[in-house]
Amino acid sequence: MQRKKEVVDAGIARATEKRGLILVLTGNGKGKSSSAFGMVARSLGHGMRVGVVQFIKGTFATGEEAFFRRFDEVDYHVMGEGYTWETQDRERDTLAAQEAWVQSRRMLTDAGYDLVVLDELNIALKHGYVEVEDVLDALDARPAMQHVVITGRGAPSKLIEAADTVTEMTPVKHAYEAGVRAQKGVEL
Repeated sequence: MQRKKEVVDAGIARATEKRGLILVLTGNGKGKSSSAFGMVARSLGHGMRVGVVQFIKGTFATGEEAFFRRFDEVDYHVMGEGYTWETQDRERDTLAAQEAWVQSRRMLTDAGYDLVVLDELNIALKHGYVEVEDVLDALDARPAMQHVVITGRGAPSKLIEAADTVTEMTPVKHAYEAGVRAQKGVEL
C-alpha cells in the first residue's frame, strides 16, 4: 500500500492543468444518463450553474427532470419527441434534434454555465440529425472552464477522440431481459 500511495501521489502531483473537460458516456449498458445526472448533483453541491438539454427523450416523465427542475441553478430542456422507434418520423425527429442543438449551442457559448449535459446527443449524431463537425466546433469554442457531458449509445469516433474522458458502459445483465418493466427511481 505504501508503494501504491507513492504512485498515486506522484500522479496527482503531475496533474497541474485546470480547464473545462469534455466527458463522453457511451455504450449499450445502463447508466450513461444516470452518471451525467450524478455530475449535475455534484456540481450543484459546489454552487455551480448547470444546463441540461435532452435529445430524443421527451414523451415520458423522469425522476431526474422532476428533481432538478426544483433548482434555479439548473436550466433544464427536454427537447426530443421520444425514441426513434416510437416516433417513426425521421423528419420530425431531425427537426426536434436541430431545435435541441440550437439550445445546446446557446449554452456552449455562455460562460455562466459551469456544466452542460447533452443527454442522448450521441443518438442524434448517429442518426445524422446533428452534424458531428458542428458539435466539435462548438466544443472547441466553448468557455475555457466549462465542462460538457455527452451521453448516448454509439458515440462517433471523432467525438471520442476530442473528449478528455470516455466511459463505455457495457451490459452484463439487465432486468428488462427477464421481462421486468422500467422502474421509477431506476430507469425513470
